[in-house]
Amino acid sequence: MSLRVAIVGGGLGGLAAALCLRRAGIEATVFEAAAELRDVGAGIVVPPNLVRVLGLLGLAERLPEFAVRLDAAWEFRRWNDGRVLSVQAMGDECVRQYGAPCYVAHRADLLALLQRALPPEGVQLDRRCTGVVDPGEGVSLAFTDTRGGRHEVAADIAIGADGIHSVLSPSVVQPEPARFSGLCAFRCLVPADEAPAMARRPVQTLWLGPGRHFVHYPISAGRLVNVVAIVPAGDWRTESWTAEGRIEDLQQQFEGWDPRLRQLAASATLTRRWALYDRTPLPTWTAGRVALLGDAAHAMLPFFAQGAAQAIEDAVVLAECLRGATAHDAPQALQRYDAIRRPRASRVQLMSRGRELRNHLPDGPAQRQRDAELAAGNPLRDSAWLYGHDLDADLRQAATR
Repeated sequence: MSLRVAIVGGGLGGLAAALCLRRAGIEATVFEAAAELRDVGAGIVVPPNLVRVLGLLGLAERLPEFAVRLDAAWEFRRWNDGRVLSVQAMGDECVRQYGAPCYVAHRADLLALLQRALPPEGVQLDRRCTGVVDPGEGVSLAFTDTRGGRHEVAADIAIGADGIHSVLSPSVVQPEPARFSGLCAFRCLVPADEAPAMARRPVQTLWLGPGRHFVHYPISAGRLVNVVAIVPAGDWRTESWTAEGRIEDLQQQFEGWDPRLRQLAASATLTRRWALYDRTPLPTWTAGRVALLGDAAHAMLPFFAQGAAQAIEDAVVLAECLRGATAHDAPQALQRYDAIRRPRASRVQLMSRGRELRNHLPDGPAQRQRDAELAAGNPLRDSAWLYGHDLDADLRQAATR
């Protein structure tokens, strides 16, 4: 009999896990609290390591339908005059080094790509998990719905893909307080025809300045420009992608910056704002028949743009570990998943921490040294450990019983 896997959370990691598990011959169902699948986030980088994973799932060829390939560059600019500090060629160079290009996309489009690949019965909506019990022979999950109904689901294992405020996480590891970075992020989308021409190029641009930085790139087949601004949080502490911010506050943060950047910020009509926290790497992702995946396992600051990539890598390895497993030996398969994935994702977590210090240097000797290092560097090559990771080796290890 096929394993029964209950996945809590219908984000990118949860849907990818269901897809990978089903392709491994495992009965997997996603339980999502929302009444419809949608991603309130905006832009997302789809780096080469994620493109290769999507290729394994037969989905990478669909990316050009909605994503923008970074053919031109990945560039850093100076805050007040837009002077280019560093330009990294992408496109064919990225393919040559890592076997795949780099895209930028709307998170909702990537979510829809995964959802379309699943059968309708693979996702149950309006199911908010309230707890899980693991008596040893299987798991029992409790859910509520918006009509006040209560539901119980029995499965052989449960996967917590339910994000940074995971309900399943306390069943695996003792919760620890999140570390506040002192920063918050503004996110907004600007129609391309209202954005300055330089923001419409197939380029990921990072403006570096004292105490803050600003990122933009086109998404949705070039129809929109995604904006992310990382600034001091002040008294803002809300860690939620749905919390609304004020455009006026965003604009105020970048007074005196290059006019093109300020024009881009002024063209936004709605912004989301959330405080940036990260978590210390967990000592384990699994306990008995419960395991964590994605942000529930390794919530990280966004400075390496790897959150989604790491979650979907988790999903592929998890499925290979569980391929052919029985209800009896599934906990051992989850331990193998933990051993393979946790070191890499934990490294990304820690590398993402403190990156803002380098980005936010005040003008002066340290800033000039950083700019010189950027001009002489090769970010694509320096990210080989991230983009060139040998997932095939992980999968071979996962298949070892």
